[in-house]
Amino acid sequence: MPETAPKALRLTIALVGRANVGKSALLNRLAGQDVAIVSPLAGTTTDVVEKAMEFPPFGPVLWLDTGGWDDPTALGAARRARTEQAIARADLILGVAADDGQPPDPDLLALARAGRKPCLILVTQTDRHPPRPAFLEALRAAGAPVLAAPQGRDALLGALRPALAKALPAAFAKAPAPLDGLVPPGGVVLQIVPIDSQAPKGRLILPQANVLRDALDHDFLSVVVTEKRIAEAARRLRPDLAVCDSQVVRCMVAELPPDVPATTYSILMARLKGDLPALAAGAAAIRRLRDGDTVLIAEACTHHAADEDIGRVKIPAWIRERTGKALAFEVASGKDFPKDLSRYALIVHCGGCMINRAFMCWRIAQAQAAGVPITNYGVAIAETQGVLGRVLAPFGLNP
Repeated sequence: MPETAPKALRLTIALVGRANVGKSALLNRLAGQDVAIVSPLAGTTTDVVEKAMEFPPFGPVLWLDTGGWDDPTALGAARRARTEQAIARADLILGVAADDGQPPDPDLLALARAGRKPCLILVTQTDRHPPRPAFLEALRAAGAPVLAAPQGRDALLGALRPALAKALPAAFAKAPAPLDGLVPPGGVVLQIVPIDSQAPKGRLILPQANVLRDALDHDFLSVVVTEKRIAEAARRLRPDLAVCDSQVVRCMVAELPPDVPATTYSILMARLKGDLPALAAGAAAIRRLRDGDTVLIAEACTHHAADEDIGRVKIPAWIRERTGKALAFEVASGKDFPKDLSRYALIVHCGGCMINRAFMCWRIAQAQAAGVPITNYGVAIAETQGVLGRVLAPFGLNP
């Protein structure tokens, strides 16, 4: 995958630890260039610094250099919140420590003990502060592997790569490609893409492009049509799978022969980026909504909402129509995600095409911990249109 790979498809590694343990200097060594400002002054890194790069043998990687979470200044709480958000996005935590005379970082030890993410602890500044055996043993007691960083970039990379590879397999599972297991070798995929006011001029949206590229990678015969030609295309092609934009899912189901497997881009994204069974189960909560309930619409990216915005306008209207209830809707966009989810009766999340799988799974886990059902746009729309069973059938799921 080239350097231009989207952030959402990169392995994401967060550098976390106290101030002045060498996180930014480490990022610069890894990149072989001055990416982050390095200074002996505490609090130099004021916000998360991102660096995308090719990092063999892992391919495209996104590094997140975070501010020191022991920052005692007025901005310390805000910086720590950004660090916690970076941890939520990360596939792996690279904890950075230095034996500078202080006890081992208690926050880093707690993060390693929690074990919610794969973690590798790297001891830096070994030229100035050779780590004592007792210091290393205290770090290892937290349950994460510990590596003392050798001097020199080549030596560092030579030691770090196998250590990262060993830390990853226990908790990092490669997500399936969009069409994995859904189309036989040499099969036919019918993609249904409406061209309306929501369609970006001159291009496809990311989920559509991802499915088309995956069809090409598998050497499938792939044909793209608008919703006006579904019946004709199905008759002429006899597709092994039809995939549509969620907004025309009811039209697709009505036009396709019943023996043609069918789903939506957003449901494919639910499997690619998160936990499809959990999101499918969350759609059942739409049927249980009551007057006065509040539903959170969670958008993973920020955008200018159009008059017919799918998340802010159409989905609330479809849910109200389906339930007949007087409901309130709130919107959280971008990286913002409410800490207190308890007041919501349901969370309807976007497809997550702009965030990585780790961040989407973290959001699902936050909802589950709060006891709040969560679903995504495509699953929710299929439920409101009465066709959820049809579009989940290719995955062996029942609504």
